[in-house]
Amino acid sequence: MKHLHSGKVRDLYETDDGLLLMVASDRMSAFDHVLEPGIPDKGEILTRLSLWWFDQLKDVVPNHVVSADVPAEFAGRAVLCRKLRMVPVECVARGYLTGGGLLEYRAGGAVSGVRLPPGLDNGSRLPEPIFTPSTKAPMGQHDEPMTFDQVVDEVGAEVAEMLRRITLDVYTRGAEIALERGIILADTKIELGWDADGVLTLGDEILTPDSSRFWPRELWEPGRPQPSFDKQYVRDWLVSPESGWDRNSGEAPPPLPDKVVERTRQRYVEAFERLTGSAFRS
Repeated sequence: MKHLHSGKVRDLYETDDGLLLMVASDRMSAFDHVLEPGIPDKGEILTRLSLWWFDQLKDVVPNHVVSADVPAEFAGRAVLCRKLRMVPVECVARGYLTGGGLLEYRAGGAVSGVRLPPGLDNGSRLPEPIFTPSTKAPMGQHDEPMTFDQVVDEVGAEVAEMLRRITLDVYTRGAEIALERGIILADTKIELGWDADGVLTLGDEILTPDSSRFWPRELWEPGRPQPSFDKQYVRDWLVSPESGWDRNSGEAPPPLPDKVVERTRQRYVEAFERLTGSAFRS
């Protein structure tokens, strides 16, 4: 196979018959840095959970998966998929206010140009899910929020409407399924691209702890940071005094302590098991 690209988490190969082999590693990224060490079993959890979600969403939007029957050395953490011409927009949906959306709201009362009611706080549920796209920045640079009008300028009005509709449909279905299993889907990012027939298709991963914020429903309490089953735990440790790291220093983050690695793995496993109803065994 021909190696095409290595990203923060995934490695991409092209097979002899023109398919793509997408391999999820155990690498963990945060604040545009790849961290050391990796999180054991993370690649397998992301792959298995994405495959489960693709099946749940197959009537909402087509996806790029061809087969999970992959070479033995990649078993459990890779998929064969169709090539897509990716849309140059990060498609994000939010049902709750937190993270970068909260910072935008506090600065100007809106997120990606969408005006929101006054008085919302960290963890507040929004009146309805909103489409809050961002740029796709090169590795090492930050994605920047985009308004819907900017998306229209980038891809045209018809495609922009399709991106918004599909993103919100995926979020809505995902949030309903997650809530039935005791998890709040606060927000999520999806990747869309055109297949060979010109159909907008889901690519990459979907509704994983890397691409989404998952909160335990029973502990949700607006007005404070929420406990989570995602990589927010790693972000929180990196910006805590314990890490000793200044994210504005230009220096690489410190290695993750064993306890952070293990607790992060536990959160990813719990997200997988709660959502799928299946025990995770690597």
